[in-house]
Amino acid sequence: MIVRPPSSGPLRRALNSFRPSSLPLMARPAYRRELMAAMFLPFLLAVVDSTIIGVVVRVAYEGMVGDTLLNFTVAILNASTAFANITSFIWVRFSHARDKVRFINGLQVSMIALVGAIALAPRTPSGLVVLTGLVLLARFCWAGFVTLRSTVWRMNYPGAVRPRVTGKLATIQVLTLSLLGVLLGRAMNEDPGAFRVFFPIGCGLSLVGVWAWSGVRVRRQRALLAAERADDSDQRPSLNPATMLRLLVHEDRLFGRFMLCMFLLGIGNLMVTAPLVIVVRERFDMAYMGGIAVANSIPLAMMPISIPIWARLLQRVHVIRFRAVHSWVFVLASTLLFLAVALESEVLLFASAVVQGLAFGGGVLAWNLGHLDFAPPERATQYMGVHVTLTGVRGLIAPFLGVGLYEAMTAVNPDYAAGVFAVCLGLSALGALGFLGLSRKIGAAAIRREGPVEALPPTKASV
Repeated sequence: MIVRPPSSGPLRRALNSFRPSSLPLMARPAYRRELMAAMFLPFLLAVVDSTIIGVVVRVAYEGMVGDTLLNFTVAILNASTAFANITSFIWVRFSHARDKVRFINGLQVSMIALVGAIALAPRTPSGLVVLTGLVLLARFCWAGFVTLRSTVWRMNYPGAVRPRVTGKLATIQVLTLSLLGVLLGRAMNEDPGAFRVFFPIGCGLSLVGVWAWSGVRVRRQRALLAAERADDSDQRPSLNPATMLRLLVHEDRLFGRFMLCMFLLGIGNLMVTAPLVIVVRERFDMAYMGGIAVANSIPLAMMPISIPIWARLLQRVHVIRFRAVHSWVFVLASTLLFLAVALESEVLLFASAVVQGLAFGGGVLAWNLGHLDFAPPERATQYMGVHVTLTGVRGLIAPFLGVGLYEAMTAVNPDYAAGVFAVCLGLSALGALGFLGLSRKIGAAAIRREGPVEALPPTKASV
């Protein structure tokens, strides 16, 4: 009798769940091509990921410019993801009534050219300026891709399977990105100039992803484009502060209070990244691999583990109740990070990265889906627009605030480096307490999940 290992059954089922045959027949062709793209496009994303490029810049340009200028450059690179989110509305306008896949391919090819140019940036002060500009432009292209991809998903995948497709593609992407981060870090530890080879090779391999996407067919695209051409309205997410304030303060005060708690939690979490990149170099003397592992690869590797767990909770309860539980995992991660820097403990530093990754797994779900628990169907885009805009605002503020506090505190006493993480911890805790208060005020009966929600593209930067 053949005895199979206990893990073979669950492992086989997990692997089989990624097969196109696990989806309805009409969803398989697009999913098959997107699955291939999810394996190869991260070769581009790895280069401009805010944490990876932040570590690369912090180490590679050390001594080329002053530490303060270098630290604030890291803040700019960390803010690039948030700023790119705001530009998503521009891509929606430019792609209006145009072939979505062709537009996406154009963005992907543009991003390949930009990443290739990053490899040529010299290790000089002017080279640092050029590199920063190229990263920003590449992030804008990626934001356009992610924005338009959601439209393709809506057309190609039924609502019942869309969350599953999103989760599978996100899992492949983050695992690939995590592995690439480790490989890049190790290669640059051996040879600081390795990125000049790694980046062009990545550009070449990413062409497989571009080719895969070029074959994606958008179902009912003619009808979609016809509807867009016929629509002469200006109904789209607005960046007008008055419009947002009217929604948050007058029209939906519960959503306004939720967004306030979200802002506190989010800015506390987003403030962490830039100072973290700095302390792993200045306080723990880690080079490329260690810094990338702590700031990027370990959290990404944890996300696929926690996403199914958080998904089951979010499927059952309103996002308010979800955040009242989930936020405390971020608080725990910030607590471990504060203690790690205060005690100069690498063990606690790596532990904080693990817990942060587990929290990010729930964050990408709640960030993308939470607004749907407040918005009427016809106003979902408006609610998401407000949510994305506020995320962009705190994402632009947080890195500079974090680095500014770090510079100010260490100027007084180098031993005060942990102080900035205490501030981050305090802000995250205030947000978590706010969610807890909202949950108790409304009551359990009022915040049960009443129906399914649809998934949007997840991102690690979301909390």
